[in-house]
Amino acid sequence: MKINVSRLATSPIFVRLGCFILALLFVWLPLALPIYLFVSNDNLASILAMALLYVEFIFLLRLWGKKIYKLTNVFPYYGLELSRKNLVELIQGLAIGLISILVLFTVQGIFGWLFFVPANESIVGLVLEGLLVSLAVGSAEELVFRGWLLDELQRNYLPHKAFWASAIVFAILHFIRPLEAILNTWTQFLGLVVLGVTLVWAKHLGGGRLGTPIGLHGGLLWGYYIVNVGGLVLYSGQVPEWFTGINNNPLAGLMGLLFLSANAWWFRTRIIKNVNINGNNTNI
Repeated sequence: MKINVSRLATSPIFVRLGCFILALLFVWLPLALPIYLFVSNDNLASILAMALLYVEFIFLLRLWGKKIYKLTNVFPYYGLELSRKNLVELIQGLAIGLISILVLFTVQGIFGWLFFVPANESIVGLVLEGLLVSLAVGSAEELVFRGWLLDELQRNYLPHKAFWASAIVFAILHFIRPLEAILNTWTQFLGLVVLGVTLVWAKHLGGGRLGTPIGLHGGLLWGYYIVNVGGLVLYSGQVPEWFTGINNNPLAGLMGLLFLSANAWWFRTRIIKNVNINGNNTNI
């Protein structure tokens, strides 16, 4: 019996999301389980399993776009296009994200809330390693959340509802971890929502391309990676952890939330300015 998969295009959103996720897990689990069983290093096993999951996601997304929605250019449709403009926007996003993190730590240093110390390893190697890791993570998460998921939500909901839903789901899925870890890091939830909101606005500002959100996401991760992995700061304890960031995570503190909100405000004002110039309405 031939199954007409294109009928999924008009199915309820939870049916579509469920079918996609089940198909992804059906292929991934038989390959991921041996990794977790036979790779003794838990960190390496997690990296390998997640890399495998993302590779399978890319292949499934290509099939999904072609078979379900009859797309001819799947990845450009989701915003992942190879173009000079997208590359320029990615670099701009990287700069904004990196500078935002460095300014955040510098401001805290000026007020004496932390002290800068020499890096515990080669700074050049640290910067390059951080760039590669941040671009990999940023590209993967943006294609998933601001590419595929946001598109699925927009097929069923008004833009502003899809926009907020994608930001909240983005934050929730970052809390798939043991209960103890959730309780220790719950304060970063609001920061993740604000970041999700900002990244949707960044995509909207880029005309649907993912260059800016990938760059912004990657730049924030890059700056934090350099500071955290390099051991570049020591907190003075002059202010509470909830202010600077619980467990030294800027997202879990008031200062980090303020800087993320400033980024969100900047992207939102840019969108409003473009609307006023071009005369196009926006619902987000």
